[in-house]
Amino acid sequence: MSIVTVQLGQCGNQIGHEVFNAICSDVRGTHGLCSKKENESYHDACKERFFSEEESEVPVARAVLVDMEPKVISQTLSIAARSGYWKYDDRSHFCQKQGSGNNWANGYSVHGPRHKEVIMNLVQKEAEKCDRLGGFFTIMSMAGGTGSGLGAFVTQCLRDAFPTSFILNHVIWPYGTGEVIVQNYNSVLTLSHLYQSSDALLVHENDVIHKICAQLMNIKQISFRDVNQVIAHQLGSVFQPTYTAEGGLHYSRNPLGDLMETLVPHPEFKMLGLRNIPQMPENSLAYSTFSWPGLIKHLRQMLIANAKMEEGIDWQVRPPRLGSSTPSSHSMNKPLHFNTSIANLVILRGKDTHSVDLGSFQDPSLYTSWLNPQDAFNAWKTPRAFNKYEKSASLVSNSQFLLKPLDSVVGKAWNMFASKAYIHQYTKFGIEEEDFLDSFTALEQVISSYTIL
Repeated sequence: MSIVTVQLGQCGNQIGHEVFNAICSDVRGTHGLCSKKENESYHDACKERFFSEEESEVPVARAVLVDMEPKVISQTLSIAARSGYWKYDDRSHFCQKQGSGNNWANGYSVHGPRHKEVIMNLVQKEAEKCDRLGGFFTIMSMAGGTGSGLGAFVTQCLRDAFPTSFILNHVIWPYGTGEVIVQNYNSVLTLSHLYQSSDALLVHENDVIHKICAQLMNIKQISFRDVNQVIAHQLGSVFQPTYTAEGGLHYSRNPLGDLMETLVPHPEFKMLGLRNIPQMPENSLAYSTFSWPGLIKHLRQMLIANAKMEEGIDWQVRPPRLGSSTPSSHSMNKPLHFNTSIANLVILRGKDTHSVDLGSFQDPSLYTSWLNPQDAFNAWKTPRAFNKYEKSASLVSNSQFLLKPLDSVVGKAWNMFASKAYIHQYTKFGIEEEDFLDSFTALEQVISSYTIL
């Protein structure tokens, strides 16, 4: 099944480009450990997901690019075309001459309705090119105006136009130090609206990725491109083909559906986080060796201690004692800083994946008491290595990982709202105080639900 990617705003378009680059680079790589047949079926599954072929035989990304300013889109189109390995369809983009000025309401209430027909026509055409449509993957920021406001509007339109298709929103969480003065308002409005129309939200935090660039990748002067490449590598490690069942001989045909079935057992819980190990500069790979037991041990501790990267993990955090099955006693026994999960998916790529022991992820004490651990944990595997890493493991987790940042963003936005700061910038585009209050209520419910796991 094919995935149509919708790149929204400057951030969404730049990350989207890096995602297709990472996927294309992985497919082009030669993997001597795999048979020719294995490599071919991997290539075919990947191309069906992300690319369509044209007469020129250069793969064309299944993507729609949307921004209210033309500069980033024209750059993105030309860089992809110059690579010679893949390109975007020249007709699958939409831009205007004026941005949204970091104002969520402008993107959501003005640009969205005004350009809905053109944007949705582009999406419809892209969907019709798919033999079988598996769903939509949108990429957007929460802090600005176009990505967040227009992104929330377009997601709603996707849900209305394709009610049975899966929608996964990839959302970039803004730097805590602040990118724009109203980013907390924009974030609250974005998240509350996406929660209504999306099947799941896959979140990357800018602060975390910045740290990975500095501490793991040893980058001295970190650019947006560096940050975007780390995000793209992590996304590729999840979305590239895998076998989803033990002993399965065919690559999964429905990546978004499989993800939702595995990780979102209840519509109240839609927040997904992603961790990936190892991550290091390419020139260090030749001198590094990894063992599966070591990678799995680190990945599990990253999960339970809510560490976002493998450096600086708190090894003191341990799972709670399961003395009783009642939720209240589970939370009473819970150690400080322990990250309770609803569901986890581990994806293994590389040699000897069949022999990896994942029993430590099936420990019932890692999970909320209302789900059977057998249902809460899944593993996908492929013997094919990913982007020069002989062995790599990814963890997609539906857990309490985002509670602290979410609580902080809602709190900061509420303090601004209580003093009526900048509200007039939103009301002039039709977003009333009631809309803010509805958004606060919705997210406070999300915080409450995750807190009591």
